Amino acid sequence: MVEPTNLPEFISPIDADDSFSFACHSGVKCFNECCRLLELALSPYDVLRLRKATELTSEQLLAQYIIIEQEPGEAFPRLYLTMNDDGRASCVFVDKEGCTVYEHRPGACRTYPLGRSVRRTGIGAYQQFVIIKEDHCQGFLEAARQTPKSYCYHQELTLYNQFNDAVMEILQHDAIRNGFVPSQLNIELYILALYNLDAFRKQLFEDRLDTIVLSHIEKEQLQNDENLLIFGIDVLHRQIFTGL
Repeated sequence: MVEPTNLPEFISPIDADDSFSFACHSGVKCFNECCRLLELALSPYDVLRLRKATELTSEQLLAQYIIIEQEPGEAFPRLYLTMNDDGRASCVFVDKEGCTVYEHRPGACRTYPLGRSVRRTGIGAYQQFVIIKEDHCQGFLEAARQTPKSYCYHQELTLYNQFNDAVMEILQHDAIRNGFVPSQLNIELYILALYNLDAFRKQLFEDRLDTIVLSHIEKEQLQNDENLLIFGIDVLHRQIFTGL
């Protein structure tokens, strides 16, 4: 393992097949505490799933539940889930019974208490895990043992990781790492194609996006949200980096 440096004391590297004790359920004393006092960044696939959970359009979801921020020097904006103004910054989708969108909860919620990163190397992608042991979490006192690999499997993270890794090919593109700054039009396309799927689909189907003309069969395929997101990632990659 290539160990990360400068990690806080409560975060430590762990191999994919190393075991650890952890379980989270309503019987754990700290149940729901990890749903408070947090900044929850959302990936495009997180937003896709939250649309299914809430039955809102992507535009409604963006307006009601998502904050978009971009700091000076950042290539792309970051999107966060809004929190309740209850003095504890609680997630808008948590109540005393637990997560109200559990089936479609974001990838970060599924992964916790693990952290996962993927780095590109000369021979391909390298997946790395860390384990996060925060003081409030009592789940580590549970007897259940698992590995990062088995935990990700049971948390149904395969699709989340697949889409997130595809987006990282944009965020960690060599041009971005070397200081390339996307145009404002590219940033607008980033939000449209990755996070505002309903509006993206409408513009595609009405032939309002330059250089993209779809056949009837392609439009049928893009009625599926997952297919549309894959298409959007590809469009964005080509739009930003072709010719650099």
